Amino acid sequence: ASMTVALGFQQPDDLPFTLADAMNKVMNDQPLLPSEGIIHHAEGVDLLPSSIALAGTEVSLVNAMSRESTLKQVINIYDYILIDCMPSLGMLTINALAAAERVVIPVQANYLSAKGLEQLLQTIAKVRRQINPKLKIDGILMTMVDGRTNNAKEITKLIRDTYGSKISVFEAEIPHSVRAAEASLA
Repeated sequence: ASMTVALGFQQPDDLPFTLADAMNKVMNDQPLLPSEGIIHHAEGVDLLPSSIALAGTEVSLVNAMSRESTLKQVINIYDYILIDCMPSLGMLTINALAAAERVVIPVQANYLSAKGLEQLLQTIAKVRRQINPKLKIDGILMTMVDGRTNNAKEITKLIRDTYGSKISVFEAEIPHSVRAAEASLA
């Protein structure tokens, strides 16, 4: 629900309809109206909000029919969609990869994120082989880069050297910003 909060909905658990509700309708073969639950934001984007209830939906997906395509059935009315995934390789991430045509992989400039990148790439390859052959990787985006530290410089170089010949590693980097973190408190 981070994107929901970032777009100004501070209490996502109090919203009347969220992504969890939409996915549960699909799993239970209940009709879902094309724009049901969509919030038209003042910034000109539409949002299908999320809440903590999505964690329970992920558990329900394990036993659902066509579980990998549940999200795709919910979001099939848009041409362009940003799906903000949590950093895990659970059923929700698999659903996002199954529904997507392209993926940008954000990687923090730290050791553990770099280590997890290989597992994510293996998962993407498996989804491409078994579920979604159209899935393409647009590139790796380095995030929370503190260019003043040797660690961030080394991790960024390691990722560029290791993956740059196979996958685009964007030249642009998202810098680490204390102010950005503080802005979410406002």
